[in-house]
Amino acid sequence: MVTKNYFIFESMKTVLITSLFLCLAYSNNFKWQLDKAGENKKEIERAIKEVPEEQRPAMKWLISHMQEDDLQSLSSQYLITNSKYAFKAKKQFSWTSSIPEKIFLDNVLPYASLNERRDTWRKEFFNKFSPLVKNAKSGYEAAVILNNNIFEIVGVKYSTKRPKADQSPYESIESGLASCTGLSFLLIDACRSVGIPARFVGTPMWYNDSGNHSWVEIWDGGWHFTGAAEPTGERLNEVWFSELAGNAKKGDMKYGIFAATWTDSRLYFPMDWMPSSKQYNAIDVTDTYINHHKKHHELVAVRIRAINHTGSRESVNVIVTGDDYYFQGQSKDETCDMNDYLVVMLPKGKTFTIRSKNDSQVIAIENECIVSLSAK
Repeated sequence: MVTKNYFIFESMKTVLITSLFLCLAYSNNFKWQLDKAGENKKEIERAIKEVPEEQRPAMKWLISHMQEDDLQSLSSQYLITNSKYAFKAKKQFSWTSSIPEKIFLDNVLPYASLNERRDTWRKEFFNKFSPLVKNAKSGYEAAVILNNNIFEIVGVKYSTKRPKADQSPYESIESGLASCTGLSFLLIDACRSVGIPARFVGTPMWYNDSGNHSWVEIWDGGWHFTGAAEPTGERLNEVWFSELAGNAKKGDMKYGIFAATWTDSRLYFPMDWMPSSKQYNAIDVTDTYINHHKKHHELVAVRIRAINHTGSRESVNVIVTGDDYYFQGQSKDETCDMNDYLVVMLPKGKTFTIRSKNDSQVIAIENECIVSLSAK
């Protein structure tokens, strides 16, 4: 009995010492953050003092993980309003009851994902998008609704002619154009505004060097992915870049897939629009996409596009036929991401006919390929 009690005591002592160490580390980190605020320190301290008591631990967490530029520039009112509407969403929507605290802190509460301009989006987005999802039964369903509707509501579409890659939500709304990065920032903030955990995900380069891409993951009992402004009906986890992502390289800062996080991490998020920056934390999520793709390893991705006489992509009706196989879909035009094709997953060793109104090609499927049809 003495021996048993001794081990229980030692275990409790270890837990207490560990907890004390973590509290001290957190306290020291918080103090360091306040010191970084410089002349803006009073604003940061005011945010802690004036936020409702039940929100104070979350505010301290946010401040403990803020970027130095934010500590030196954001007002107490900005931070208090951000917190107020994050918690308002938490109380209003049913799906928030199952969100773990660490997920809420890292993926709902933050006012930004990476280096985008700090907009005061929280209150307006809550008021604008809450009615859209008021009847949704889950965060999954609500995220689908947002992705299907918000871009038309705010008047933003994909374009390579956008002013810059890393546009904030309001910058994208002001221009009406955005890259996959700007579209992702916008969808993430829309999701967060109604209490859906969301995070920024991307790769600096696809494994075949065909380009980079950014998209969104949302949490509803687990992480699900979707292309911003690239909805697939009422489903998540179905994207045009599934095969590309499925061949990413884990641990590779160029060919891997990363999710942005505010929590402490040994990894930085590799931003292709700011390649020298290593200040934003990341998690390597490559395995998620490799494992998802393995379920379809016996199939090959055939990407189809229709090119007109100027070299631009056009949206045309495409039909794919083979032995007991029939598929019909629309090719993508210049309003879609430059790497976004009409993708058909076809079995190796089979022959298919791919045709449009103006062109027809017979393809023996061996490896992934791009089929270019003439759109005369």
